[in-house]
This record gives sequence, C-alpha cells and structure tokens, in this order.
Amino acid sequence: MNTAPVQVRDLRVSRGGRLVLPGLSTQLDSGTVTGLLGPSGSGKSTLIRSIAGVQRIDSGTVKILGYPAGTRAAARCLGYMTQASSVYTDLSVRENVAYWARISGAERGEAESVIEHLHLASLALFRSRLSGGQTSRVALACALVGNPPVLLLDEPTVGLDPVLREEIWDFLRERAAAGTTILVSSHVMDEAARCDKLLLIRHGEILATGSPDDIRKRTGVEDLDAAFLNLIKEHAA
Repeated sequence: MNTAPVQVRDLRVSRGGRLVLPGLSTQLDSGTVTGLLGPSGSGKSTLIRSIAGVQRIDSGTVKILGYPAGTRAAARCLGYMTQASSVYTDLSVRENVAYWARISGAERGEAESVIEHLHLASLALFRSRLSGGQTSRVALACALVGNPPVLLLDEPTVGLDPVLREEIWDFLRERAAAGTTILVSSHVMDEAARCDKLLLIRHGEILATGSPDDIRKRTGVEDLDAAFLNLIKEHAA
C-alpha cells in the first residue's frame, strides 16, 4: 500500500481553454523537501493549487494523507503559501499570523515563535508599510504556523536577500528533518541543489524526478541548468 502523504494520479487540468496538466502523476514523501522546478508557464502553480484543493480539475485524483484534496480534512493537513500575496493589508503582521494560528489550532505562543524565527518581530505592528520581501516572509509565517504535516510553498524566496533566503532554507530543512512533507516551487535552478528530490516539469509533464545527484548522473553534467536543458532536448528527440 502506498503511504506517501501526497499522492497525485493522472491529474488533468485545463485553464482558460488550454490544457495545462495532461495527466500528471507523482507523489511527495515524508520528511522530504521536493523542488518543483521549471520555466514560467510550465504548470508548477497549477499543480500546487490542485494539491491545495483550490484548483478545479478535469479528471484524476489528488490525496493528502488519504483525504481528497479540497476537503476540510485535507485542508487541516496543509500549510499553503501562494505565489500572489495572501497577506491581509488591514491587519498587522502579528494579527495576520495570529489569525492563521487560530484557524490551524496552533499551540499558544507558536505565532510569536514563527514571527521571531522569520525575523518579523520588528515589523509585528506594521500593516501597509511592508516591502515585497517582507510581505513574502509574513505569508510564509502564516503557512508555517500550526506546524502542518504538509507544506506547499509557491516561490517562497522571491524578493528575499541572500542571507534571509539561506536562513529560510535552513528552517525548511529543520521542518523536513522533523517529518514534514515540503513542496517548494521555483524557476531558479540554483535552488534545486537545496532539495532532497526534484520534479522537473515542462508543458505540464514531468521530464525527470530524483535527487540532484540522480539528475546530474542521468544527464552527465554537474550544472543543473545544463542538466535541465539536456532533459528538454532528450524529451523532444
């Protein structure tokens, strides 16, 4: 029996009359940071939205810890950071994180702990004076609070400085080591080496899956950008 926390089978999704995912199947394993990588328009966000249960699908199945995506039971298992900002601008940073803490049933004090960990304490009372990078950190804090067993993060490090980006990746690695299943989408290939497993996607199809070393060995090159280009050529042949 397959016990992977996230299971996607024959997922077919159309958006705006265009077939985005033509029948994708994959799974996400416990305690693993999986990188979903590919160029803009490849279907990354559509796949994440489908797993989160907020995307209408044509056919196929998506299950989170055995629950169908989009059900209340599945939603309780998820932390989801969207690509577009989901931060309420009429609430302060602290109020945003506390709101999601209440929804997720987080333990007392966890909202403040996440705020501290993401270096948001000095911004806790801010509402509309946040930069793009600061807003991304608040959205990430809202996804992390409550310690959900599955994290879906769509471009979480966009707009962040290198130091903070490194700290956030360290934080994600800590969560994965504790058993959290994490999916991180990016179009920046230098983030691929930070992941345990990669899903390389183009035109809604998975070109390759495996660890960064697996991808390097398969393509015969060390640079992951070059590896991805080789896979595209191999797929087109």
